[in-house]
Amino acid sequence: MTASVSDPVVRKFVAAVNAGDKDAFFADVLTEDATMSDDGSERDLAAWTEKEIFSPQANGRMEVVEASDDGRSLVVDYTNDTWGTMRTRWIFTVAGDHVSRFETGQAPS
Repeated sequence: MTASVSDPVVRKFVAAVNAGDKDAFFADVLTEDATMSDDGSERDLAAWTEKEIFSPQANGRMEVVEASDDGRSLVVDYTNDTWGTMRTRWIFTVAGDHVSRFETGQAPS
């Protein structure tokens, strides 16, 4: 079952990932100075998203399992062609109508 995401900016993030739309992701979803972390480690956003989401070898997809914090905290079954499916958590900081930061990592069991 896919949970509903109430925050429209986070919904745009999920939609861009699931569409494989890297141009929309960077132009319409993120702030120009957006940052991110993976399992608590700061990452280069462009390199990480290319490797984990947008490259043909990754083909990342998000199925939202649970949403909280007004739609800015998600538990997701994240799938890519490199790692398969894993339960992950995603926490978003929204500035206006863009994501300025996201933090992701393994979801606690």
